[in-house]
Amino acid sequence: MVAGWTKHGDGRTLAPGEVVKPDERMSWPRMVGFGAQHVVAMFGATFVFPLVMGLDPNIAIMFSGVATIMFLLVVNGRIPSYLGTSASFVGGVLAIRSLYGGDTPAADAVVTGAVLVVGLALALVGLAVHRLGVQVINRVFPPVVTGAVVMLIGFGLAYVVADVYWPQDQWIALVTMTATFLFLVVLRGFAGRIAILLGLVLGFALSWAADRVLGDVTAYNAVTQRIDTHPRVNLSAVADAAWVGWPDTHLPDIRVSAVLLVLPAVIALVAENVGHVKAVGEMTRTDVDPYLGRAIAADGLATAVASAFGGSPTTTYAENIGVMAATRVYSTAAYYIAALIAILFGLCPKFGALVAATPGGVLGGITVILYGMIGLLGAKIWVENRVDFSDPVNMVPIGAGIILAIGPVRHTFGSAFTLEGIALGTIVVVGGYHLLRVLRRGEREGGGAAGGQDSGGTGEGRAAG
Repeated sequence: MVAGWTKHGDGRTLAPGEVVKPDERMSWPRMVGFGAQHVVAMFGATFVFPLVMGLDPNIAIMFSGVATIMFLLVVNGRIPSYLGTSASFVGGVLAIRSLYGGDTPAADAVVTGAVLVVGLALALVGLAVHRLGVQVINRVFPPVVTGAVVMLIGFGLAYVVADVYWPQDQWIALVTMTATFLFLVVLRGFAGRIAILLGLVLGFALSWAADRVLGDVTAYNAVTQRIDTHPRVNLSAVADAAWVGWPDTHLPDIRVSAVLLVLPAVIALVAENVGHVKAVGEMTRTDVDPYLGRAIAADGLATAVASAFGGSPTTTYAENIGVMAATRVYSTAAYYIAALIAILFGLCPKFGALVAATPGGVLGGITVILYGMIGLLGAKIWVENRVDFSDPVNMVPIGAGIILAIGPVRHTFGSAFTLEGIALGTIVVVGGYHLLRVLRRGEREGGGAAGGQDSGGTGEGRAAG
C-alpha cells in the first residue's frame, strides 16, 4: 500500500480506543493538519542538528521530505515514520572538521562524503536483515533490549529540553506544557488530534504577547549560546529570507580517514531504527518485523541521497512517533503531506525561517511531552513481554545504558573520536546484555554456580529455566 487510503469512519471523528491505521485516513483537510503537526514536531531538531554539524539547515529540511517519501515507498507504506536529521553523527562530524579545516566548504564536502558511505553501509545492513530474516535482528534485539533502546531514545533526548529549550524561557515552557496537557486530555474530535500543534501555536502567541507586555527576556540564547537579553520571538530572519530559493548544495568528497570517524554510527542507527519501528508496531498493533530490513535499508539509502547533495544524515524520528502516540493517527498520508510541506519549506526560505522562529521555551514545553511518551513506550514493551528485572543480566546493562543516554555521558577515544548519549547508551545496552548472557552460558557449561538463570529477556523464559 503506497496510496489509496481508506477513509476511517466518517473521516471527522475518532471514537475512544479507535486508531487510524497506516492505510486509513481522516478527511483531507484534517490530514493536512496532521501533516503540519508532524512538520512542527520534526522541524526543531532537523533544523538545529545541521547547524551544530556546520551543514545547511535548508538542505536538511528539504531532503528530510525527500527521505521520508523514499522511506515510505521502500517499506510499502507499512511503517509510518518521518526521517529527520540524525544526531548520532554529531561527535564524528565535529572530529572530521577538526582534522579537515573546520567550517569550510572543503570540510563540508568531506563530512558529507563520510556520511554518504555510512548511509550505504546502513543500507547493506538492512538488505542483509531482509535477506537473512528478521530473526537475526530479534536475536540481537530481544524485548528487553528493544524496550531499553526505545526508552533511552526518548529519555536520552531529555538534555535537549533541559539544556537547550527550557532555559530559553522557563515560564513559557511551563505554560505551553500545561496547556498541551489540557488540550490532549480535554479536547475532543479533530481539535484533540492536533493538540500538539495547538499547544505550539498558543505558546508562540503567548511569547509574542509577552515581548510586548513584559519586554525582552534575559535567558539562555540558543543563537549566541550564552545568557543575554533578547526578544522571545525574533522575526528578522523571516523578513530577510526570500520567498523562493534553491538551497546551496555541494558534492561530497570521500576520505577513508573521515569515514572511519563516523562509521560506528551505523550501530546506533540500526538500534535506533529497530527501536522506532518496534515502537510503531506496538502502537499500531501490527507485525512490522517483515519490513524491518526494508526500514533500515531505506534510512541508509535516504542518508546517502541526502548527503550526495550536501544534506544531513537522516533517521526515523522519535518526535513524530510521539505525535502519533498522542493523536492515535498512524496514517502514512499525514507523512506524505508532511514530506511535501518540508520540501516546499526547503524551497521557500521565508516559511522555513518562520517555523525556525518558534521560541525555544515553546519547544521545551512541547518536546518534554513528546520525548517522555517515547520513553514510556519502551516500558510498555517490557510490560507486554513480561521482562524480568530481578535477573541481573536484564537489569544491569539496561540500567547503565539508560543512565549513559540520559546524562548524556561522553566517552572520548583518543583526540579524534567521541561516543556520547544515545549512541553510547545503545552500545552498552546491546553489548552488555549479550556479553553477560555469553558469560552466564559459559558458567553453566563449566559447571558454575546457578545463581541467576538465563531469562532470554522475559519472565516466561526465566520460569522455564
